[in-house]
Amino acid sequence: MTHFVLVHGAWHGGWCWDDVRAELRRAGHDTVAPTLTGLADRAGRLDRRTGLETHIQDVVAGTKSDDVTLVGHSYGGMVAVNAAARMAGQVRRVIVVDGFLPERGEAAIDLLPDAAAAHYRAAATAQGDGWRIPPRPLANLGVTDAKVIAAATPLLTPHPLKSYLEASPSGASELSVKGAYLLCSGWATPFRRFAERAAGLGWAVRELDGDHEVLLTAPELLAGALAEIAATVGAESGQGE
Repeated sequence: MTHFVLVHGAWHGGWCWDDVRAELRRAGHDTVAPTLTGLADRAGRLDRRTGLETHIQDVVAGTKSDDVTLVGHSYGGMVAVNAAARMAGQVRRVIVVDGFLPERGEAAIDLLPDAAAAHYRAAATAQGDGWRIPPRPLANLGVTDAKVIAAATPLLTPHPLKSYLEASPSGASELSVKGAYLLCSGWATPFRRFAERAAGLGWAVRELDGDHEVLLTAPELLAGALAEIAATVGAESGQGE
C-alpha cells in the first residue's frame, strides 16, 4: 500500500482528485487530497497574504503519515517540491504531473511562457483588485469533453497571484528523495521543459496521452501511472511498499 498526498493546481481544490482517489483506493492505496488555503471550499480564506508559503505550510501541517508519495499537479508542483524538502523524513518520493519543477529562487510567474505570464498579471488586474487570478477556461488547458467542462467550471475559484510571484524556497535538485515526472502530451503543454529538467536530475519521466486536466478527463490513466511509479521509483528502499 502507498500513502498518496495529492496536491491540486491553481483554481482547483481537493475535489479535483476524487476520481483518481477512487481508482487508487480500489487498488488498495491510501489517499489524502487537501484543499489549499483560499481555494474551493476554503475560498473564504483567500486574501492578499495568501501565497506559495501558505500552501506549502498547508501540506506540511496536514501530512501526518510517514512514507508518503507526494504528488503535485500543475502549480501544485511548486508546493509539492517545497513540502517534500521540509518533510524529508516523511516523504518517499515526489511525482509532478504536468506542472512546475522549480529550483530555489524561481517564481512560477517566471517559469510560465511570456504570453501566459502577461495574461495572468493582466487578468488579476482586470479582476478589479490586482491580486486574484480568475480561473482559466478548461478548453485552454486542452479539455474537449463538454461534460467535464460543464461539471468542473462552476467549481473553479480565483487563485492568489502572490503564489505565482513568491520565489521557491527550495529546489528539486536539493531533494534527497526519488522523483518522477508525468508529462501530459495530449495537448500543447508548456511544461515539457520541466520534464527535461526532471530527466536531467535522474528522475523517471513518462508521457501520458492526456490533456492538462487528465485527473478529470482520464482518471484511470493517471491513477494507473501513479500506482506504477509507486511500485518502482524508490521502492528499492524496502519500506513496505
